[in-house]
Amino acid sequence: MTSFPELGSSSIPWTNATTAWRALLALAVVFVMLATTGWTAVRSHKGAEDPRAASLKAWRHGSVSGRPLPSPDAEPSALSRFFTTLTAGQRERLAERYPLVVGNLGGAPTELRYRANRTALTQARAVEEKRSHDAGLTPAGRYEAARRMHRFESLLAPDRQILAFDPAGDGRVAEVFGDLDAARRVSVVVPGVDTNVLTFEKTQRAYSAPVGMGRSLYAAERKAGPATRTAVIAWADYTSPAGVGMDAATGKLAAEGALRLRRLVRSLPGDSKVALFCHSYGSVVCGVAARELPARVTDVAVAGSPGMRAQSVSDLATTARIWAMRDADDWIQGVPHMEVGGLGHGADPVSAGFGARVLSAGDAQGHTGYFAPGTTSLANFAGIGVGAPASVRCARDSGDCADGLGPDAVAAAA
Repeated sequence: MTSFPELGSSSIPWTNATTAWRALLALAVVFVMLATTGWTAVRSHKGAEDPRAASLKAWRHGSVSGRPLPSPDAEPSALSRFFTTLTAGQRERLAERYPLVVGNLGGAPTELRYRANRTALTQARAVEEKRSHDAGLTPAGRYEAARRMHRFESLLAPDRQILAFDPAGDGRVAEVFGDLDAARRVSVVVPGVDTNVLTFEKTQRAYSAPVGMGRSLYAAERKAGPATRTAVIAWADYTSPAGVGMDAATGKLAAEGALRLRRLVRSLPGDSKVALFCHSYGSVVCGVAARELPARVTDVAVAGSPGMRAQSVSDLATTARIWAMRDADDWIQGVPHMEVGGLGHGADPVSAGFGARVLSAGDAQGHTGYFAPGTTSLANFAGIGVGAPASVRCARDSGDCADGLGPDAVAAAA
């Protein structure tokens, strides 16, 4: 990634330093404005203890048939081999005893993770039900506990496939649509700020939340490629910024999220091809992750991006195709696309100089409308997701974004 000289360096002419400071001030002012008009912060949930940390501690001291359990930080391939050495009964007992470990363990069998997370959700729901009647909490605290309880009830519905779950703090969660083990193409939706267990799904403005995005993309992919075995992951398994503040303007949380995203990709079963669909701050996460993504990731598509912590596609150092789109009335275009002293996320991915393949976002409305059914933006995502990138519609002023992606390229990607 192109780096910027530090402000105040004696090697920078005074006029350049002054310009940089003005840019920094402008960036700060814009983020403050957006904080009051765009994103809304969600107050953190403060639990008495971290149940997953306790479960991990117990796991590290546990054993099966006299053998110590492997490190939960081991590579997914090593963990996968470990589980193949166990009987079905041993796997089930581990999932029952350590649900918050097994349910989040890259390399554990997919169905076992689903079952472990059902156990973890059932336990978390019971905790929040008790808290919702706790006279020692404030009315606001009891209300928040009730909201979390109802969210966990929703995630426990029989048709839900929860791939990751952690109730600590604001909570993290990931859900699968489709058959992940049988899929030949896997799409991962990476959402932006204010993503947590409570905002994971919404009744109003459903397609602005990860669950609505994932379901909508999966339905569109089934329509775009009925013969293609696909799965979609709504991935809210990283700590996102709460509102537009310093966390949203810097790359710290994106760097942490990128580590988790890379691990997710490495842990996916089989040899399926993978596409990432990154919205808003999620595109910052994807930009940081791009530099060390496995080769199975063929495409990274960003929408409503404040930047990818890069000045150009070449800075991303990835073999994946980079796509970008932005709706004409998306307020994110008001964010200065620059990086100064670590503040801001670099060049605008839809700008000509960045070098991404710029897609049409026709019919999308505002910053959160890219996954709405019937939009060109969603149809473009679906074409990429099923391995038919030549089917996309380009932005009118971007030239041919599908250049070099003829039938042969499509066949190679399928």
